[in-house]
Amino acid sequence: MEQVEHNGSIIGDYIVVRALEDGVTIIGLTRGRDTRFHHTEKLDQGEVMIFQFTEHTSAMKIRGKAEVFTKHGAVKTGKE
Repeated sequence: MEQVEHNGSIIGDYIVVRALEDGVTIIGLTRGRDTRFHHTEKLDQGEVMIFQFTEHTSAMKIRGKAEVFTKHGAVKTGKE
């Protein structure tokens, strides 16, 4: 996978989110001077979605119980 540098940050990285419960929310946050919400997705238990960081997306907020897989490893979200 090719990674491109944009204003000192790497874009092109992917993450995979697997919902462990219904109603997991993933919110994309914008890049730039002001961070804003720009996209929202909802996943139900067992659903998987692949997300990419782009020149417009600098961060993602995940609400609910989910597993998140990145090139750096995996993490579980939500309360245990």
